[in-house]
Amino acid sequence: MHPISHDDFLLALDRCSLSGFDQHYSGKVRECFVSGSTRLLVATDRLSCFDRIISTIPFKGQVLTSLSRFWFERIKGQIPTHFIELVDPSVMAVKSAEVIPFEVVVRGYLAGSAWRAYRSGVSVPGLCLPEGLNEFDELPQPVITPSTKAAVGAHDAPISVEDISRSGFVSGAEWGLISDMALELFSEGQRHAKSQGLLLADTKYEFGRIGDQIILIDEVHTLDSSRYWEMASYESCRKEGRAPVMIDKEPVRRWLLERGYQGEGEPPVLPDAERLKVASHYVDSHQRISGENFTPERSEPLPRIVRSLNKAGYHCSID
Repeated sequence: MHPISHDDFLLALDRCSLSGFDQHYSGKVRECFVSGSTRLLVATDRLSCFDRIISTIPFKGQVLTSLSRFWFERIKGQIPTHFIELVDPSVMAVKSAEVIPFEVVVRGYLAGSAWRAYRSGVSVPGLCLPEGLNEFDELPQPVITPSTKAAVGAHDAPISVEDISRSGFVSGAEWGLISDMALELFSEGQRHAKSQGLLLADTKYEFGRIGDQIILIDEVHTLDSSRYWEMASYESCRKEGRAPVMIDKEPVRRWLLERGYQGEGEPPVLPDAERLKVASHYVDSHQRISGENFTPERSEPLPRIVRSLNKAGYHCSID
């Protein structure tokens, strides 16, 4: 694969508007098109941090789609999911499910927003920790810290299990099942990450319902949904008070934090040099996480997606 260059900025997929579908929903990163009982999830190249769109990163959507495909196939038969098939490097066909409007965040280490809350003495539902922990410390055991699933442009917020039960979206038994599945997935993710020389520090899962069945939806263990660290240097970094070598999008969050941005107002412009660096990071991290080779598809994304969908029997056109 030749290095990512400025020419590849022309291939970054920002918006995806297609006609020929029953419904269309836009998320922070994905566009969802409904065809009967099937949804087509188009992963754009939009980069979201602090619940805000920061920029576009060439090939990011392809990386996320490929990693999710890898994980959905890996856990087949272990956890019920919405995955049907990959129909394009940027598109998954999935079962249409009723979304349960909570994000299930599982944490194995103290980092990110959990560390910022712990350091400030702010109580986080599900996070009851002893005093004296430092940033990046491993937790005594993985914990679940649920959050709301906010609309595009709004911020997710921590929510207690009690408030989830009172919401009426899930019963106590269903929340117990969701928690068990999330912890099982996290354990599997950590095992695989270690086999790749990585630590899976935390991640978030989303679930949905088809009839009476609870299923895993959205994405699994990608750079956008998870925090990965390099295992070999973790202990030396922690002892020296340095951040671990990160295989996720945390470096972008830190770039924003260094400029005083935490999600309020207009985000600073990500320079092209930084966008190139982030794009290379996403592509390189695919193999580090999955162990599979990844070569991005270098073609104009929207026409390619329409060709792929039509070939798969979903008759559509660019709107």
